[in-house]
Amino acid sequence: MAKKPHKKLTFWKRIRFKYKLSFLNENTLEEVFSIHISRLSAFLWIGLVVFLLITLTSIVIIKTPIRNYLPGYLDVEVRREMMNNALRADSLEQALAVQTVYLNNVGSILRGDMKIDSVREIDSLEKVTVTEFPKSKVSEEFIQHFEEEEKYNLGVTSMSSLPDNILFYRPVRGVVSSHFSLRDKHLAVDVSASLKESVLSTMNGTVIFTGFDANAGYVIQIQHKNGFVSIYKHNAMLLKNVGDNVNAGEAIALVGNTGLLSTGPHLHFELWYKGSPVDPEEFIVF
Repeated sequence: MAKKPHKKLTFWKRIRFKYKLSFLNENTLEEVFSIHISRLSAFLWIGLVVFLLITLTSIVIIKTPIRNYLPGYLDVEVRREMMNNALRADSLEQALAVQTVYLNNVGSILRGDMKIDSVREIDSLEKVTVTEFPKSKVSEEFIQHFEEEEKYNLGVTSMSSLPDNILFYRPVRGVVSSHFSLRDKHLAVDVSASLKESVLSTMNGTVIFTGFDANAGYVIQIQHKNGFVSIYKHNAMLLKNVGDNVNAGEAIALVGNTGLLSTGPHLHFELWYKGSPVDPEEFIVF
């Protein structure tokens, strides 16, 4: 008698067809545990377990501080707070250095190692003790010759007219990519630096201008003592407002790449004395 052809099951019936999964004792072959499960049930259970694991992981990341240690999950507020703390740390470090110099001078006076008259006033980092070396005859002749050639040049300030004993703080750490040049009408130095690097005030002063220029990007200008004005251009962010008093070495902006004339992250730094531009590299080692 011919056997009836086996009827194929549909897809729905196949995934719902239950299988028996048995667990046997290896020695006695006795059935210890068994379960009836279909493919559909197995997929559903596996999907439920994966969903629960993903949900639990998301809750842990969102609701606990562990998200701060994972790349990409640090929120804007935490980033801003970290940046502000870093800027405060820089300012506190600078203030601590000044205070240390002051305490060392006081200690030397109390011990009798230093005379009171030999200690000059410390105003942040602007006024420090400067050792003056005697000038050679060659140096004096060169300076006299240079001053004679440049005294009728109205585009630059004579070095002899600048006040003495002034220390300029380096505004940013980086490499000078473009130097001061009256011939090329580039009245500044361009310092290539890392993006969002802190821009520091070169001396104590008062902010007289903050704003955005289409060519120069975010700009901040500071009026200093003795007729100096420093200008910082192409910043990514300004940290001070007009009228704020700043100390030497205090963060005032972040290095950026703003403005049409900027071709990369850098600081365009200008230094003016009584209305005339001066070469910053004559005073600052970048």
